[in-house]
Amino acid sequence: ITAWSLNCFSRMKLKQINRTAIQSWSPAQHHPIYLATGTSAQQLDASFSTNASLELFELDLAEPSLDMKSCGSFSSTHRYHKLVWGPYEIDAEGHPSGVLIAGGENGDVILYDPAKIISGESDVIIAESDKHTGPVRALDVNPFQTNLVASGGNESEIYIWDMNNFNSPMTPGPKTQPLEDIGCVSWNRQVQHILASANPSGRASVWDLRKNDLIIKVSDHSNRMHCSGLAWNPEVATQLVLASEDDRMPVIQMWDLRFATSPLKILESHTRGVLSIAWSSADPELLLSCGKDSRILCWNPNTAEVLYELPTSSQWCFDIQWCPRNPEVLSAASFDGHIDIYSIMGGSSQAQSQRQADQVRVNLHRQQTEVNPLKKPPKWIRRPVGASFAFGGKLVSLENTNLNPQQPTSHVVHISQVVTETAFLKRSDQLQATLSAGSFVDFCQEKINAAENEFEKTIWSFLKANFESDVRSKYLELLGYNKEELALKQATCTHTYTLTELNRGCSTWGKMSRHEASIGSFSGVSGNGSTDVDGLITQALLTGDFEGAVELCLHDNRMADSIILAIAGGAELLEKTQKKYFMKTHSKITKLISAVVMKDWQDILKTCDLQNWKEALAAVMTYAQPEEFSPLCDLLGDRLEAAEDAQLQSQACLCYICAGNVEKLVSCWTKAQDGCCPLSLQDLVEKVVVLRRAVEQTQRSGPTAVGILLAEKMSHYANLLASQGSLSTAINYLPDNTNQVCNTATAWFTSLYFFCSLRVKHEALEHALCHICVYLHDSVNQYPSGAGGVPIYQPLQYFSSAAPPPPAEPSSPPHPPGFLSQYTQPIPSQLVYPGQPHANQCLPSHPSHSPFYPTSSSSFSAPPSSGVSFQHGGPGSPVSYMPLLPLSGISGTQLGHGPIREQPLQSIPAEKITKKPIPDEHLVLKTTFEGLIQKCLAVATDPQTKRKLDDAFKRLEALYDKLREQTLSPAIVGGLHNIARTIESRSYTEGLNIHTHIVSNSNFSETSAFMPVLKVVLTQANKLGV
Repeated sequence: ITAWSLNCFSRMKLKQINRTAIQSWSPAQHHPIYLATGTSAQQLDASFSTNASLELFELDLAEPSLDMKSCGSFSSTHRYHKLVWGPYEIDAEGHPSGVLIAGGENGDVILYDPAKIISGESDVIIAESDKHTGPVRALDVNPFQTNLVASGGNESEIYIWDMNNFNSPMTPGPKTQPLEDIGCVSWNRQVQHILASANPSGRASVWDLRKNDLIIKVSDHSNRMHCSGLAWNPEVATQLVLASEDDRMPVIQMWDLRFATSPLKILESHTRGVLSIAWSSADPELLLSCGKDSRILCWNPNTAEVLYELPTSSQWCFDIQWCPRNPEVLSAASFDGHIDIYSIMGGSSQAQSQRQADQVRVNLHRQQTEVNPLKKPPKWIRRPVGASFAFGGKLVSLENTNLNPQQPTSHVVHISQVVTETAFLKRSDQLQATLSAGSFVDFCQEKINAAENEFEKTIWSFLKANFESDVRSKYLELLGYNKEELALKQATCTHTYTLTELNRGCSTWGKMSRHEASIGSFSGVSGNGSTDVDGLITQALLTGDFEGAVELCLHDNRMADSIILAIAGGAELLEKTQKKYFMKTHSKITKLISAVVMKDWQDILKTCDLQNWKEALAAVMTYAQPEEFSPLCDLLGDRLEAAEDAQLQSQACLCYICAGNVEKLVSCWTKAQDGCCPLSLQDLVEKVVVLRRAVEQTQRSGPTAVGILLAEKMSHYANLLASQGSLSTAINYLPDNTNQVCNTATAWFTSLYFFCSLRVKHEALEHALCHICVYLHDSVNQYPSGAGGVPIYQPLQYFSSAAPPPPAEPSSPPHPPGFLSQYTQPIPSQLVYPGQPHANQCLPSHPSHSPFYPTSSSSFSAPPSSGVSFQHGGPGSPVSYMPLLPLSGISGTQLGHGPIREQPLQSIPAEKITKKPIPDEHLVLKTTFEGLIQKCLAVATDPQTKRKLDDAFKRLEALYDKLREQTLSPAIVGGLHNIARTIESRSYTEGLNIHTHIVSNSNFSETSAFMPVLKVVLTQANKLGV
């Protein structure tokens, strides 16, 4: 007994009935599904009983038992040659289960009511007639007019019965000569008035009931065709098949009446005569046949190919039928006293397996050759239409039209672009055009003109100010401080004050006598022995003690005298005096004056009233030095963002714009706006791109690193663009953050594979490959192999190489904004795919502009907490800075245009990485874990399980690296050894408990790289029972 035979029984057989009987399924309209059986004529069982019965069995696939449930039986005086179950009046109240028609051995045609048999009533016969001569071996119900039944008997008798008037049957025409028994009748499945009949001599006759005459005869010229079965093609009206039960010619002939001189196809696989055939009404490419060679074959009659062979016993199967309601179910009646129910799609309950296997061992006494399963799905589960969204907003759709099975079918797949966010794409294109042209001032002005509220207008005004010649002056104007207007007000106020004081001073001077003036001007120098304050100050000055003189002046509240004397005493004394002055003086503007003089702006920003944030920001813009400007703006922005007032929180964005801190701007804007809407995300991207370009133009260093939050937003933005089909634009926004390697880069490789497989000539594809190579190169380099970080893609290999040559002059027009910028640093090592040129051969030979500028040195550095230093000049400092010189780019040959051709992979040796050996005391861990994985792989049959185990084998390298470096704590190492001991004793449940204890009592960062993988291995080992 072959293992294949046991497997086939387990997968194919659903139910069985222990009866030697003929059969018929309930109509497709009836639910639940029943199978009617009638005691077969000219057959006796081992008891030689002559009793006869009609039974109905329910097909309940939810029931685990192999036996079908009997739902009703009727003891009959007849034995039957043929049973058919028609849907006559099945929807009416008269016959809710249709009508069961039986052909008896004495010329009887009997109509039964299945509903009454199920309910156990006795008067189950609707009508009966014995008009036929001899046994009735052929019956069929018209599929269009279900009240018409055709029957065939001896002496070429064919009757057409109308169940509305059963007592007066019709004939399709004159009897054929010579008179023979009618073995088969079948109504055409496409034309309702066409009927075919066949007799054992091998001739088939086709009748036209409208003409009431025979229209064509089909016969084999060999005269060895003993016809045992007849069936019409369910879809092609002119095609039928005839089966031969002659062992000398065990074939099935397929005829087409359009050229009926010879068979269209001959199906030859049976070794002995064919006893029964059944053509599936649900799929014309499935034809069942059973024969004296004890085989049940499933054919494709259009190709004469055997699609499947069902397992059977050693006894002949004499009748086979498809279930009309469930097209994958079929039944086979055999001479060994069984009716077996199979599924062409496979399926069996686990409870049946042992019983089925036992039956196979008893009944199967010969080897069977394996037949491959169905190569394509049956028609009833094929999709007439289908659609699926692919990467890049592509909609892939298909349509399977109902064509003639004989004609070659051309399957057309339509690929269309679906765009749902037209406004989003339009604004994205505008942004790309601005990036290409560099017209940021005009872009900002358009945004100012189109702003829907004052805050949005202010934001874009501040962004526009970054591109003005005097940035800080423009900021001050936006805050309401115009220097020209302020100077005019000061001049007016100063002129009025000066005239008033001058008049007052002249009047006072006129009242003073010359003597008073003389005394007053000299008294400060005299008084050696004076003890009053004036005398002490005089003594201090005369001795050069400026500090003492200043202290005396401050004590006597002579503030002006103290400042003047401190100036004479030097810078250090002046600074001390200023501090003491501000400690003693209190007014509304004291703090401002103190900050201006002492340059202590942090104190002002930390303690000022947030309602006066504009004044504080204006003071910082006026007096702060370039190196402290950005941190001070961030400080004020942090205070505003932490405020409870929502309006103040939104104003923090202006501070971050002034500071040039993109990451904090993204964070603040995300809190204030709805980031789920594509247009809202577009708003954010526009501001970020403009601000980054402004920072690039004003600072001396290269482009800033992209923070985690910004990388996430840009990844989302790139995915949105890609989903709308704008791949060439989306590639520019791929973030240079390693956190996006797994999800974003994988998606882009999917898109590349998609386009390559379709051989699409897409210009963006050629550049996208280069961009992703560089992107993944920078990304993967951060994580060494086996470090427990982001998994490194296995096909990628790295090679050290010399610095690339200087950039060549572009020989073609500039490309759209790409991933690489003119500020990209030379790449020290290059990413190489097997069979592909090195990276320096596929990168563009000209610079391009992009909102992102990844560099090999700073792409993945953590973003600074206070943002990027935005070096605006202070008062009197030059506003224009040294222009940023472009660094050397990357040169190479351009990718060729044209269809993509598959190239054979070339093996390129990878650079060897030397690793430390695992300590001897821990080597048992590697041996045990890898040995367990190998055992699991040996017994696993599920492809998904094998993939999990293969992945676990690779990812456990992170554990071995930690063992080499001896970075694991003793508690974890001891727990791993305990797990290894449980594996050796096959106590996997205990090992999982130890695993849980280790995870719950250790640092997550220490075990996250390998403990989840170890759990997968233990779980699979327990499941597979290795």
